Amino acid sequence: MRNRSNQVPDLSYISLDRAVHVLYQLSPAELIEEALKRNEGVLTDNGALAVDTGEFTGRAPKDRFIVDDEIAHDTVHWGNVNLKFDSAAFDRLLQKVTGYLSGRDIFVRDACACANEKYHVDIRVVTETAYQNLFAYHLFIRPELVKTNPEPEWTVIAAPGFKADPAVDGTRQHNFSIINFSRRIILIGGTGYTGEIKKGIFSALNFILPTEKNVLPMHCAANTGAKGDTALFFGLSGTGKTTLSADPERGLIGDDEHGWSDYTIFNFEGGCYAKCVDLTPEKEPQIYNAIRFGALVENTNFFTGTRSVNFSDIAKTENTRIAYPLFNIANAVSPSIGASPKNIFFLTADAFGILPPISKLTPEQAIYYFISGYTAKLAGTEDGITAPKATFSACFGEAFLPLNPVTYAKMLGKKIKDHEVNVWLVNTGWSGGAFGKGKRIRLKYTRAMITAALTGELCNVSFTEHVVFNLQMPVTCPNVPDQLLDPKNTWANGAVYDEKANQLALAFVKNFERYTDFVTADIVNAGPNVSVTV
Repeated sequence: MRNRSNQVPDLSYISLDRAVHVLYQLSPAELIEEALKRNEGVLTDNGALAVDTGEFTGRAPKDRFIVDDEIAHDTVHWGNVNLKFDSAAFDRLLQKVTGYLSGRDIFVRDACACANEKYHVDIRVVTETAYQNLFAYHLFIRPELVKTNPEPEWTVIAAPGFKADPAVDGTRQHNFSIINFSRRIILIGGTGYTGEIKKGIFSALNFILPTEKNVLPMHCAANTGAKGDTALFFGLSGTGKTTLSADPERGLIGDDEHGWSDYTIFNFEGGCYAKCVDLTPEKEPQIYNAIRFGALVENTNFFTGTRSVNFSDIAKTENTRIAYPLFNIANAVSPSIGASPKNIFFLTADAFGILPPISKLTPEQAIYYFISGYTAKLAGTEDGITAPKATFSACFGEAFLPLNPVTYAKMLGKKIKDHEVNVWLVNTGWSGGAFGKGKRIRLKYTRAMITAALTGELCNVSFTEHVVFNLQMPVTCPNVPDQLLDPKNTWANGAVYDEKANQLALAFVKNFERYTDFVTADIVNAGPNVSVTV
């Protein structure tokens, strides 16, 4: 066995003590060396490792399962998101995967999640490939930053070369990601997409922290100002969490996953996993400059005849990604902890051009829009989508929530009231019409609106109410054209805007019907008015 710490990890509990070679706690340089030796990727011109993740360039939510055992059976919110997997079938599949890995070199990394020491979760990541272990080095918190226990609380096993037999193994197809809460194992096979590792642990934390620690887990970015004022940025992929939280005037706590205890916000992770389509040093200098030696670049292409990444080339996937440690961001906060927030931003890329660029929410509206978790998919991003499509993902991360989404929403609502937090709905999408007709709201305007909210300037202006969505829209904002603030003013035809606004409102109401039995009438009534005559 080869290891850097002269400590051989005990892998007998997962039957991997028979592995040919265990490469333990390798440094980024060593992992890149191993990846190049195994033809897993190539170096970019700035020393990052560029890899292709193979058949899967994104998560496969239909192939993510939770073992239906005594812990999960009466607690997990079963349905289309949380799919049941038989406990005995899991044990058999685990034995198959570990048998497959026992004949190979394996990479093992011990790390942890949760920057707040009170809530540390120690993790062991076992991977078939070097690049997956490099990803784990970046995304989880490294042992030199925290005190870790010698025995892991959770184990992730990732074997992209192992393909299941659905007829025998109980999977839907040859790839799978299975969470076992009793054995505290996440088993991943048939896919090389590293995001399955990250989101497997996130799903586990979304179960552990609310039920065992009274901590609210959140799919959000977080940063903090010079005076210690924390801000949270919720949003689905592509809405701007990473971009807007990477503010050179504020310290970055983290870009994607956080917990909120009684009085602190803390990062779950030790790095960032950012989308990088159209990344430029002009638009996003902090993120662009974070891609240097040791970073991981996934599913991109190079400019012809070079090793320079062409971030505009999405021939392989629109979900091109980069992974890097937090310390690659100059103003990252260490440790990744902040005070309870003063402001929360719900980000949505509304491709219909209906929602205001920014609006202030009441506590009831905050719960309604948090549970709704709205954004829009664009034409061309998935097969069969020829026009913008409304997408709702509860709590801006339904795919990773083992519990009923209302559980998390109620926790958030209590914290908003207890800490008197300002909550804002921010449209980072389109104005003046839907995608294809209108224009995307300029990033500099979105940044200006968020800055005005953070400084308190936006709380001291007059507001007007959106007729359909009942949202409070500021009539003015520093460094933003007044006309932009009311979306109807940007449309050439106000009657068409009204019609489209009602259509989107109806989609909200229909989506929320599955939650009406779990929330109060005040929260239901905080939604839009579908029947309003405009």
